[in-house]
Amino acid sequence: MTASNALDEEISKFCESAGYKVKSIDWAGSSDWASFRKVSLQDTDKMYFVKTSTRSAKEMFEGEALGLQAMYECSQQSGDDGLTIPNVHHWDDFSGGSLLIMDFLQLGGRGSEKALGKAMAQLHLAKPNEANGNPKGAFGFGVDNTIGGTPQPNPWTDGGTTEDWIEFYKKHRMEHQIELAGDKSCAKLWEKDIAPRLHLLFEGIEVKPSLLHGDLWSHSFPFLLLRCIPGTSGNIGTASGKPSIYDPAVYWGHHEAEWGMSWCASLGIKFWDGYRELIPQDPGFADRKPLYDAYHQLNHYNLFGGGYLGSAQGLLQQVKKKLDAKEKK
Repeated sequence: MTASNALDEEISKFCESAGYKVKSIDWAGSSDWASFRKVSLQDTDKMYFVKTSTRSAKEMFEGEALGLQAMYECSQQSGDDGLTIPNVHHWDDFSGGSLLIMDFLQLGGRGSEKALGKAMAQLHLAKPNEANGNPKGAFGFGVDNTIGGTPQPNPWTDGGTTEDWIEFYKKHRMEHQIELAGDKSCAKLWEKDIAPRLHLLFEGIEVKPSLLHGDLWSHSFPFLLLRCIPGTSGNIGTASGKPSIYDPAVYWGHHEAEWGMSWCASLGIKFWDGYRELIPQDPGFADRKPLYDAYHQLNHYNLFGGGYLGSAQGLLQQVKKKLDAKEKK
């Protein structure tokens, strides 16, 4: 049996278990490591989106699936004002590789920036609970996942305080990426001048766990579901008239950490107007921004090399200067 036949058989088996018969399985694009299918069903308008890999990717798909499920559950707290998140139904290995099955969303264009801002704020304001996988209200996530192709560790913290967040971000975000980068200058700057004083950037604010998409950028929205849909624009799409996001690197963290990729997400004034209506900007946001940007610049260096290392070094120097200024006060 070919890998394609094995995939079709696996998809048909799942659909039958859900009470449907397959009408057609159509190619819907690919990325560097995965391929996509759109599955139409007999006697219903419902469709599935299937993400596949010819190698074993169950753990990677599990991280994505559980992340989508957590975002889906959190979005339910927001009612009509929330995000449209594809509901995940199944993920597993099969004889031809691995697959992930979720609802297919018919995506439109970018839609309202202000509505997206409000919907992202609603996601960040969602209360941790059993349904969204965080009954203790901690930082971290139920499984490790990936950001791009980089492993992202998500061990749960003991609590959900600002101090817990600082330690989580130190160890499982910055120090993890710095170790992968293997750059001595970054390591020295971090260990000597930044990590011991990092708490100074969080004075006067209370950090609470928010569910983060974790990797919002120009193609986290329509590209990965059906990259050829006319009218879609980068990573912001609409489904059923509401903003929609997916392809996440989910974890529970400081809501400001979501914007470490804003340099690659084209978020304008109307977006921020909508977001700030629900989550006002905390004091010191501008001082913490380069810290959160640095994580993603380091990750880009670890993925792609090149000038991202210099960008990360520059951001860490900015953080050092801000800490120096705070110590002088």
